[in-house]
Amino acid sequence: MITIAQLTRLPRRFGKYYDRQFLPLLERTGLSMREIHVLLFLANHPGQDTARDVTEFRGLAKSQVSQAVEVLAGRGLLARRADGEDRRVIHLEITGEGVPLAREAQAVQAACGRRLLAGLAEEEQTVFLNLLERVLREMEELSIEKECGYEP
Repeated sequence: MITIAQLTRLPRRFGKYYDRQFLPLLERTGLSMREIHVLLFLANHPGQDTARDVTEFRGLAKSQVSQAVEVLAGRGLLARRADGEDRRVIHLEITGEGVPLAREAQAVQAACGRRLLAGLAEEEQTVFLNLLERVLREMEELSIEKECGYEP
């Protein structure tokens, strides 16, 4: 039976493993993991291309996303484009110079997932990913107002 300790340890351990996979890319480019997160989010989520989208879906602070966008734009990897209907909305797009880096980061990300699931048969991977998706959906449906089922 899985314990709460295992569940709480999982995100930390996965985060450390995941970030380590990007070390060669970070060292070569001089970018931070936060900047790679922003680049990957934009590459992996077409149509969700504002700093607000990155903040909401990646769980990063607004200031962290702003700083990352500044660095990426300053290096010519991202461009900002005002929305045609609402000038307050700024869309972010990966530039031609940023596309190869985004693709390389996506390849690191994909390899990371493959290595994690390598010990499972293909059918087991499918079952695991389906169950994980169900658990994640359930977590999203939970709210602070809902009780956790604890009864003294």
